[in-house]
Amino acid sequence: MRSSSLLRVLTLLGMLLAFLVPATSAEASGPLRTHAAGRGKFIGTALATGPLSNETQYRTIAGQEFNQVTAENAMKWESTEPSQGQFTFSGADAIVDFATQNNQQVHGHTLVWHSQTPGWVQGLNATAMRSAMQNHISQVVGRYASNPAVVSWDVVNEVFDDNGNMRTSFWYNTLGSSYIADAFRAARAADSNARLCINDYNVEGINAKSTAMYNLVSSLRQQGVPVDCVGFQGHLAIQYGFPGQVQQNLQRFADLGVQVRITELDVRMQMPRDATKDTTQATYYRNVVNACLAVTACAGITIWGFTDRYSWVGDTFPGEGAALIYNESYQQKPSYTAVHDALAGGTSTDTTPPTTPGTPSARNVTANSAGLTWSASTDSGGSGLAGYNVYREQGATDPLLGQSSTNSITLTGLSAATQYQVYVRARDGAGNLSGNSPVATFTTTTGGGPGPGGCTATGTVQTQWSNGYVVQPVTVTNTGTSAKSGWTVTVTLPAGHTVTGSWNAALSVSGQTVTARNMGYNGNLAPNAGTTFGFQVSRPNGDTQTPSGYTCA
Repeated sequence: MRSSSLLRVLTLLGMLLAFLVPATSAEASGPLRTHAAGRGKFIGTALATGPLSNETQYRTIAGQEFNQVTAENAMKWESTEPSQGQFTFSGADAIVDFATQNNQQVHGHTLVWHSQTPGWVQGLNATAMRSAMQNHISQVVGRYASNPAVVSWDVVNEVFDDNGNMRTSFWYNTLGSSYIADAFRAARAADSNARLCINDYNVEGINAKSTAMYNLVSSLRQQGVPVDCVGFQGHLAIQYGFPGQVQQNLQRFADLGVQVRITELDVRMQMPRDATKDTTQATYYRNVVNACLAVTACAGITIWGFTDRYSWVGDTFPGEGAALIYNESYQQKPSYTAVHDALAGGTSTDTTPPTTPGTPSARNVTANSAGLTWSASTDSGGSGLAGYNVYREQGATDPLLGQSSTNSITLTGLSAATQYQVYVRARDGAGNLSGNSPVATFTTTTGGGPGPGGCTATGTVQTQWSNGYVVQPVTVTNTGTSAKSGWTVTVTLPAGHTVTGSWNAALSVSGQTVTARNMGYNGNLAPNAGTTFGFQVSRPNGDTQTPSGYTCA
């Protein structure tokens, strides 16, 4: 082992020992980094060089709260090599120096990306472009290879489009997909010890894009390409719902033998900000932290900035913002408390359940759906209010009908002309459940919901491999003359085929019959309108069968 590698290991060991402090009730307000280290994780933030050099409060919070940092822009190609062969590292060095002073890890971001790359690179022919890429990686990674603070890099960033196809970037158009493996090999040559990552957005849950990423990482590693970790950006928005199966998705990548991490977490909302939106945002942050905590190979979470004062969201998504854990005045928001308490949850005890919710009130009842609203609960145990479970009163065993992060929900997949008695229980971040709310009773209608001939469903097999495939999209279309408030699609899988994931629909399986029901956000279809969902299936090796005969009701 070279001496710089030994120094890096000793530095990281010192960081861990410095923050492995057993949490007690007396230190419940300790910084995020203390609790993260106590769970064997990092909690990071992206840093901007302007406020880092000009604002004391920015520097203080960045140093006190986080044990990992990423340069928001200072290590990107346009910042480090704006002209061919002319390198400048002033901004990147400032980030690394700050991290060294504050005993923090540095994650380098990003070496090869289709955005924020100078025009001179984009205009090169294939031979010159490959050479420029390899030289850039050698110079940038090599500069920090002997610095123990810089421990990992985003080598290649955002190689897929949202459908899971290779992005038609200038890299792909000129070099084909081989540029990905070449970039990783160049990074390994420049630093034999740094952890090398591939990074993308909209891959947090199991969907077509994350499955394409999974297949790519699996293939690269089988070829001996040094892909050490996978980054899931986590740019979320409360109006689009929380991604499905985040923990399961992290785990399936971890099972490939790679480290996983949340790299660019923020949770935006439609402005103006209010208390209800704050509560939902806090729940999203808590859910992401808990998913990482549940997966041993998840190294940690990086929040993409920490104060709304310097967030990229407002400039990119007009009318949206307030995405971070501190507001513009550096005051902690409910989302900060959610992150803090989730990290502290493993080293502190919360046995106090939330207060009991109010009586649910039913509204907009149809043949297969109903809306419910109730008075919100509060939580004083320290782990924070995480959401609500809605149950059907049904004797010895009360089935769970749905979960919500707020004090309202639209239940779907109900039976027509049926009486339902339902109640609500609040849950906190430690898993404590409140008492049962008073029961509400409603009866679904006999008509107006989905019926035979009211909709159609068609499925397309997008991707296949030797022992599995992805069906994306399954297109659901309202063929009736009135609006539909919910839909159900059934399909029979061939023998030996098993569903391993889904998105944009709630799936249940009985034998080989798969039943997909709409989510709360895609159940309402106007006449002739449609929506889509997808699912992934495993099958016996060599079996080439796929499902057919979709029915919709």
